[in-house]
Amino acid sequence: MTRFVQKTLVAALAASFAIGAIADDKPAAAGAAPAAKPAAPTVKVDKNSISTMVGMDIGKGLGQIKDDIDIKVVEQALEATIKGEKTSLTQEEALQVRQEFMKQLQAKRVAEQKAAADKNKKAGTDFLAANKSKPGVKTTASGLQYLVEKEGTGAKPKATDTVKVNYLGTKIDGEKFDSSYDRGQPATFPLNGVIKGWSEGLQLMPVGSKYKLFVPSDLAYGENGPGQIGPNATLIFEVELLDIEKPADKPAAAAPAADGKPAIKPAAKPAAKPEPAKK
Repeated sequence: MTRFVQKTLVAALAASFAIGAIADDKPAAAGAAPAAKPAAPTVKVDKNSISTMVGMDIGKGLGQIKDDIDIKVVEQALEATIKGEKTSLTQEEALQVRQEFMKQLQAKRVAEQKAAADKNKKAGTDFLAANKSKPGVKTTASGLQYLVEKEGTGAKPKATDTVKVNYLGTKIDGEKFDSSYDRGQPATFPLNGVIKGWSEGLQLMPVGSKYKLFVPSDLAYGENGPGQIGPNATLIFEVELLDIEKPADKPAAAAPAADGKPAIKPAAKPAAKPEPAKK
């Protein structure tokens, strides 16, 4: 958070953009293919357009704290600082304000996280209470609920096995957060490297099965749910168990989600296994 505000407050140093661009414009190494000629700009690059670009960047940076600032005062301080004129705060006073503001932002974030966690926990509890009595839904001792959509005839995986699956992950409101179907290839991962609900649920499934898993938050990510999922979220997964990988087989890594990151993070050595896993 501190880095965010610091970067925002110094964003007015637009000259750094030009300096960085010039520094990167180095001659090509001997023997290297010439770089493609950049396309001609479609807008006139002058003082007005550069100023507009810088203002847009500053505006984007300030978006998260727009309710905490007076834009007119920001403009005054910006202009005075650029001109080297006296501002209403000394550097020491500005540092004090920054430090206190950081504390306020952190406290606000913690409060928002707690409110979201409480809301998601109650919603998940209510959902599971109603869902358990629906036709075909079974509940395990841990609280995991599942619905058999197709029962396969193959072997069931063990906790130490590596499996190949296709899956769709949604929240209880139907919002999709991850899908191997969208990536166009199955995911392969070890069952001892995923969230508890997956590890338990997949061991119930013979190869060739398709189950729907209703995973309580304590069997998913708990309070540490990633951004799109959120804290204490109950999750729903439609899972097809395609195969159990043989020990000699080399597992194929799952392709990343649309944002470049897997929705379910690996429990250990993230770079080596970008597949669904527990926190």
